[in-house]
Amino acid sequence: MAPPSSSTYAAPEKSRGGRLRRLGEWCARHFVVVIIAWVVALGGLHALQSAFGGTYSDDFNLPGTQSNTGAELLKAHDPAAGGTGAQVVLHDAQKPLPDVRSQVDQVVGNLQKLPHVLSAQNPLPSSSSSTSTALSKDGATGYITVRFDVNPTSLDDAYLHQVDTAVKPLRSAGVDVEYGGPLGELARPETKDLTSEAIGFAVAVVVLLIGFGSVIAAGVPLLTALISVIVGLSILSLVAAATTFASVSPTLATMIGLGVGIDYALFLITRHRQTVMDGGDPVRAAGRAVATSGRAVLVSGCTVIVALAGLYVSRVSFIGKLGAAAAVTVVTAVIGAVTLVPALLGLIGRRVDRYRVRPPVAEGGAVPGTPSQGGWHRYAQRVERRPWWFLLTGLVVVGVLAIPLFSIRLGHIDDGADPTDFTDRRAFDLISTGFGPGANGPFTLVVDQRAVPGADRSALASSLQKALTDVPGAASVSPLRATDDGALLIGNAVSKQAPQDAGTTTLFNHLKDDVLPKGVAGTDASTYVTGTTAAQEDFLDIIVSRLPLIIAVVVGLAFVIILVVFRGVLVALKAAALNLLSIAASYGVVVAVFQWGWGGPSLGVSGKVPIESYVPMMMFAIVFGLSMDYEVFLIARVHEAWLRTRDSKGAVAHGLEITARVITCAALIMVSVFAAFILSDTIVVKMLGLGLAVSVLVDATIVRLLLVPAVMTLLGRSAWWIPRWLDRVLPHIDTEGEPVPPTPAP
Repeated sequence: MAPPSSSTYAAPEKSRGGRLRRLGEWCARHFVVVIIAWVVALGGLHALQSAFGGTYSDDFNLPGTQSNTGAELLKAHDPAAGGTGAQVVLHDAQKPLPDVRSQVDQVVGNLQKLPHVLSAQNPLPSSSSSTSTALSKDGATGYITVRFDVNPTSLDDAYLHQVDTAVKPLRSAGVDVEYGGPLGELARPETKDLTSEAIGFAVAVVVLLIGFGSVIAAGVPLLTALISVIVGLSILSLVAAATTFASVSPTLATMIGLGVGIDYALFLITRHRQTVMDGGDPVRAAGRAVATSGRAVLVSGCTVIVALAGLYVSRVSFIGKLGAAAAVTVVTAVIGAVTLVPALLGLIGRRVDRYRVRPPVAEGGAVPGTPSQGGWHRYAQRVERRPWWFLLTGLVVVGVLAIPLFSIRLGHIDDGADPTDFTDRRAFDLISTGFGPGANGPFTLVVDQRAVPGADRSALASSLQKALTDVPGAASVSPLRATDDGALLIGNAVSKQAPQDAGTTTLFNHLKDDVLPKGVAGTDASTYVTGTTAAQEDFLDIIVSRLPLIIAVVVGLAFVIILVVFRGVLVALKAAALNLLSIAASYGVVVAVFQWGWGGPSLGVSGKVPIESYVPMMMFAIVFGLSMDYEVFLIARVHEAWLRTRDSKGAVAHGLEITARVITCAALIMVSVFAAFILSDTIVVKMLGLGLAVSVLVDATIVRLLLVPAVMTLLGRSAWWIPRWLDRVLPHIDTEGEPVPPTPAP
């Protein structure tokens, strides 16, 4: 049977597009109302944010973990030793610190009087015959351990000013004073990624001008994306007033919002421009763009949001809220694409290509089943002739990039990787030189002996002290002391290595699982390893254990979405499998750069660092969602051609020809936006920026231009196979809608 002609599907335009078409036409026709509404929302939300917006901090806990239980016990039975510890590091290269004892005593007293301070430990020994573990052997370096009843990162600059005032006597005496730990994080300069955003925008302008030749067509996606992101960030700030979001949240939301915002607007304006270039009315062209490409935007946006929502499967609020923060700007980007973009197109009318830097190019007007001589069409035909060669080439490239993934080591990046102009980095270096690197992240050992009879507690203490002698990997372990109420035994263990090193993780697990349980064997005592570093290790264990579940949930949900939209089991399987390949390649590059140190110093990273524990989880959710942008956009056009012609190979060639230019330009823009954030001072932001940039680049080139057309060609008609019973059960969602022939201008 001959394939049905396009006329088979012809229908009056009023029956097509439905609500989305009417929305697009209404926004284009009433562009003044829509633009004013967005301007009011932009100004109003920004004003509300300035007046009532919240702040961002990394203050979170892990209920149910052994480190959190140990911290709660300390808080209940020895408040002065509990809370969140931070260091005020003192160093004087000219004279030993005991020579300024009066200033040290004064500063310790000042710190103890500050709000939220539970205790401040003097680093100087009480007498000439005693010693202090907080004073270096040469007396040049010491640190005051300050314990807070809240995480200092949740406090504001006004509190930091109080701390500066408290330590002023020592600075006046010529002593260098630096802040370590959470207090040092509070003192970091505020992260402003305006440079990264400006660079990303500048590259986006160049790419759009070269790719499409029109100044106005290049400006619309950038303008709508920027407005959508600012609105989203204002909403996020208002939500942050009611709940705590991590400090990296606004940067992450900006990265994702700009990327998808430009992409979504670009998809719509490309379809609109082609209709206008073919003689269509601008208002009806805007409605058609929203009814067709707008559907792909909605499906893609929902997929991104679903992937980000999958982070809540981790059952860690810190991780789930990172996904929620990014989802806010994705939502505003989608709304901006289907309302603000058609409004601006209605305002512009036929002037969309008035200001040109080169002959304007849109998506191409090839009709499925008709001869085409375009370069991308000829490329698709080459893929058709040698699909196995293109498939194997793509798999080899992705496989090579993914090799470092097999040596990935998750951990927490310590302050030693920060720039040297950060006070916490200088404090880290001073402590490392004076006391060893492990002193930057000591473990607090807690033994709950309330269930142990009083007569047996002396033997318990002796057994524990024996077990804690010569612990492998420990630079020192302090003698255990009992709290005033006798409920707990408390001590400290210091690793020989820095907090981020693998040896410290090994020591933590050895103390938690072997040494302390052995010391209390045969008794009813309970043991815990707590402190900031211990909490980070527990967090790592949770992430590692729940990452497979998150991957399964996100992949499963994405599979269902693609299956519902495109009605092809193998198409959905192909989408999930190929997206996993692009993610594996991006993981490999991140490991090579940061963990192996291949280029890390040139990116402002000091030495080799582990991969931050939650970065792979965040990257997976974001990359899997973003990959669906191009998947939906490409497969929607292939599916559209397949429905018209029932020619599987011709449909792949047509879809690639129509979308390749747009996908390439959109990918270059998104890569530039993400890569620009590598300039950030925050190592986690650098990791995410590099990982997301690489993943988009791999996805839009190797996956979309090599693997997808090769696999679709090999699958042929079977790609669209779906069991009848499943087809009846699944809801029907039209992604792009039937294309409507443009209405010629009078």
